Amino acid sequence: MNPSRPVSISHRGAHDALPENSIAAFNRAIELGAAAIELDVHGTRDGVLVVHHDPVLKARDAGREQSGQIAHLASSDLDKYPLADGKRPPTLNEALEEIGTRAFVYVEIKAESIEPLVVRALRESACLAAIHSFDHRIAQRVKQLMPAMRTGVLQVARPLDPVAAALAAGADDLWQHTDYIDEELVVRAHDAGLSVIAWTVNDPARWEAFGEIGVDGICTDLIGKLAERGAPPR
Repeated sequence: MNPSRPVSISHRGAHDALPENSIAAFNRAIELGAAAIELDVHGTRDGVLVVHHDPVLKARDAGREQSGQIAHLASSDLDKYPLADGKRPPTLNEALEEIGTRAFVYVEIKAESIEPLVVRALRESACLAAIHSFDHRIAQRVKQLMPAMRTGVLQVARPLDPVAAALAAGADDLWQHTDYIDEELVVRAHDAGLSVIAWTVNDPARWEAFGEIGVDGICTDLIGKLAERGAPPR
């Protein structure tokens, strides 16, 4: 297999010195050369999509920590849970508007029953984007809602047939954990029409090895260092 330059994907933005999943982290990742941004979304009880990894928001008020389940909060409550930079978590619409066409956007759905909201947000955005999830049923439902939407499934283990699992969900991308990728998997995925995205890869030696076997995308916390090695043109 010919060596390739996998797409450089910034995992939750450049969050070494900035809050992860923040507008500032996304902008910094693009400045560093990210071709794509990976972010996570949940939904408030009034249907606002919030970019945040965990289902719970936390903040300290007068020395006391308070927390709230995003699914149980109203969007007006978000100001009570500022990130480390003092700003509230961004909404998906805000993130998409800020990123625009400067980078591809991979949206990981982390919550139940918000697929229609996410699909609508992406459809109405100028961004080029795709949706992925650990819950393969979400990828399947997204395809039913919008067949043209690119979807992916996340896997943190090595099933006997990971390609079959992705195809069963109607996915386009196989997001495979870095510890469970080899050339056989990449060849089988490509033969089935799937792209392989490795996550989360912070070892430069693996970046080189994955490029050699044809991995299509590398999701990393070290986007600056990965981008320095040369990413394919957007």
